[in-house]
Amino acid sequence: MILLTGAAGFIGSALAAYLNQLGYTELILVDDFSRPDRRPNWATKRYRLTVPRTALFEWLTMEKPDLAVIFHLGARTDTALKAEAIFTELNLSYTQRLWQWAAAAEVPFFYASSAATYGGGEMGFSDVEALLPQLRPLNPYARSKHAFDLWAVAQTQTPPRWAGFKFFNVFGPNEYHKGRMASVAWHGFRQIQEAGKIRLFRSHRPDYADGEQKRDFIYVKDVVRVLVWFWQSGAASGIYNLGTGQARSFRELAEALFTALGRPPCIEYIDMPLDIRDSYQYFTQAEMTKLRQAGYVEPFYSLERGIEDYVRSYLFPELRYW
Repeated sequence: MILLTGAAGFIGSALAAYLNQLGYTELILVDDFSRPDRRPNWATKRYRLTVPRTALFEWLTMEKPDLAVIFHLGARTDTALKAEAIFTELNLSYTQRLWQWAAAAEVPFFYASSAATYGGGEMGFSDVEALLPQLRPLNPYARSKHAFDLWAVAQTQTPPRWAGFKFFNVFGPNEYHKGRMASVAWHGFRQIQEAGKIRLFRSHRPDYADGEQKRDFIYVKDVVRVLVWFWQSGAASGIYNLGTGQARSFRELAEALFTALGRPPCIEYIDMPLDIRDSYQYFTQAEMTKLRQAGYVEPFYSLERGIEDYVRSYLFPELRYW
């Protein structure tokens, strides 16, 4: 059996879909399943049972399941939320308890970290673990993820294999419930459909032109393929970046959306909200040497190809869910 937390969320439900495609149906789905807007993410998947997030540790104690692997993708991900205690409880303490259970039960454990842990990028984007103490995350969400990374590498009692993946800017099907935290690709598509134009944030730094802020955008189908490959490959434990290794601008993303829809570009620039302005990352680009050296050789979707598949396979025909 495979235990998957965050199964009603974006990346978790995409991983469940991919595991189903590979023939894995003995899935234990863990999340808060009470939200109706997230039900389409998981309800059509093939799985063994669902376990509410708050009941997981009781279930593990009572059932003592024979698990092949744990994919821990559940987290509170709102980067604008300032409540440190919520992130400490859900992203740090909860993950520590699940790690400790996996270590005692000798179950491989793979979890979601975040590129937000790199802060403003002053120290670069290397996933060499010796550099972790030098990173300065910019918001409570990122600090909670960074705190667990630091805790994990310091442990002497570990699962038999483990890895934390610093997800960069993931986009793709199943993110529709995320609201403000959904990708620019999703918001941009909706804006084109409703108004014929895309609104992007102005730059509030003199070294970046409007729309030239850059991120490492990675399609969710690449993310889940890497996760499953890592589990099956026997690659070494540790912290790994998970991006494409190629930063692209928000302007280029907007242009890719217009191209996929067969429309000429029309971009409007608006002021960045004050509540995220001080913690906004202007540039991210994953250093991917470590994952490549671990043996992952498959190419990643380009930004244009990922956007085209997202738009034409899910958004434009309104299939939406993977």
